Amino acid sequence: MKLTTANIDLPNGKNDLVIFDSELRGFGLRVRRGSGDRMLKSWIIQKRMKGRMRRMLVGDAAILSPAQARTKAKKLLAEIELGGDPQGDKVDQREADKLTFRHVVTQYLDHKVDDKDAVKPRTAWTLKNYLLGPLGRRAKREGREAYLKGLHAMPITSVTRRDISTRLLHVAKASGVSTSIALRGALSNMFGWAMMNGLVEVNPMINTSYKVAKPKARDRVLLLLDEDEKNQNKKYRELIAVWNGVEGMGEYASVIRLLILTGCRREEIGNMTWNEFASDMSMWTLPASRSKNRKKLTLPVTSLMLEIIDSVPIRDGVDHLFGKRGFTPWAVHKAQLDARLDLKPWVHHDIRRTVASGMADLGVAPHVIEEVLNHRSGGTRSAVAIIYNRSGYRKEVQAAMALWSDHIRSITEGTGRKVVAMRSAVGAQA
Repeated sequence: MKLTTANIDLPNGKNDLVIFDSELRGFGLRVRRGSGDRMLKSWIIQKRMKGRMRRMLVGDAAILSPAQARTKAKKLLAEIELGGDPQGDKVDQREADKLTFRHVVTQYLDHKVDDKDAVKPRTAWTLKNYLLGPLGRRAKREGREAYLKGLHAMPITSVTRRDISTRLLHVAKASGVSTSIALRGALSNMFGWAMMNGLVEVNPMINTSYKVAKPKARDRVLLLLDEDEKNQNKKYRELIAVWNGVEGMGEYASVIRLLILTGCRREEIGNMTWNEFASDMSMWTLPASRSKNRKKLTLPVTSLMLEIIDSVPIRDGVDHLFGKRGFTPWAVHKAQLDARLDLKPWVHHDIRRTVASGMADLGVAPHVIEEVLNHRSGGTRSAVAIIYNRSGYRKEVQAAMALWSDHIRSITEGTGRKVVAMRSAVGAQA
């Protein structure tokens, strides 16, 4: 009979019956008796595939009309006739759907931690923050949504360029362009790894429709507020304000003042440990494992630095100078400091730029400043010098640190400078 209706019941004594269509060979209606004597009806196709008779579900008879089921059945039967395997494709798709975006991200993060060239713990945390976060107690307290909200539960093979572009645009507006750029980089690396490992066939990051503009490079320094070079205290009014403004703020005051004296990155000072100092406290060594460029840095401890470090109590069982595992409440204390000061917006990293600019004003040569900051860009040196010159300019660095420390003491205490800049002392180039 030609199947034009699904209103067919089971004969007495039958629990399962298949009625095939008289016109479309292989197309039929299956009627089964379910629990509670309920009739279950579904459209099916049946055809020999690879030497075996296979039966495949077309759809629920309560949802698909006979005409709709017939149309779909024709397509499936035609695909089989042409050598396809729609049933196998469905199984493969179900397996692919189990491989969600979040699952692949987790595999990628495990690889980054366990690989022989594993990233540092802080970098691993940052990647996790971008791909699964934002993380942290503050983000949780503020109820901030995940940067890639909506993608985590999706099959990795279903994520498209449009999905990625939409999220990047949203993050750029909600969290800033810099965050969007960093997120884009993390995603690009993750999808590249997934392609190399056969988890995806297409990288949706390629030719994404939304390209964020890079933010302008920061040039904020905490000096040169007043161009009157005859009055150094006015010229360095912002730097003096920060130095004096942290008075009474405990560990934060020590950290900020050491940042001003060294030009280090905030985590390098915030995570400082006692075992990084020489036994006579004359030198401090930042190990390669804690530096951004993985290069060891050794700086002399000036008298002003030593005064600050001596004020930090030594605690039993705790190697860090600040906090149990390093100083962490940066945002809270920065907000408190800003409330005390009347300055244009600034960030902690501006101190590093301030130190470099201030040393340059005092006559310290660029390559010596780079040694102090543990940041070698080559400066004005030739390519040959960059490759072959491995001098640490130890004497020049020591002289530059002493000069800068003395300068900070003089402008914050209103005393005259005792250390005088000399070409040979600060490493001026011939």
